[in-house]
Amino acid sequence: MDKKIIQKAGKYFTVEEKHKIIQELIATQCTKVEIWEKYTGEEEEHGQLLRWMRQLGYNTGIKTRRPNIVSNFYPMAQRKTKSDKPVNLEDESFENLQLKKRIVELEKQLKDAELKAIAFSTMVDIAEKEFKVPIRKKFNTKP
Repeated sequence: MDKKIIQKAGKYFTVEEKHKIIQELIATQCTKVEIWEKYTGEEEEHGQLLRWMRQLGYNTGIKTRRPNIVSNFYPMAQRKTKSDKPVNLEDESFENLQLKKRIVELEKQLKDAELKAIAFSTMVDIAEKEFKVPIRKKFNTKP
């Protein structure tokens, strides 16, 4: 390993120390702030641990925060589909929520379009009466 030393908040950490800190972060349920405070004595880490993880090649997609709500730690039940492929119920419910949001959005757009059509039709009726000019195209006419 490279003996590169980086200064942060008046503290120097070697690459080995960085690896040790990050491994402790991953292995424990502690937050990044708690780990940072343990090793530096400062309350704010300003994303330094995440930068180290990226530099040293760790998976940055891991969850390093504790959940706000204590939830059931048992894995969710899996349902089998016709193709015997297990489907995660959590993913399914997320997809259902997305589809419901999309339906609400489309219904709102439909209502807006109907209101526009009514407003346009009313505007044309008023213009035809005031100016006594036919605006609408008459059907059954040959071009």
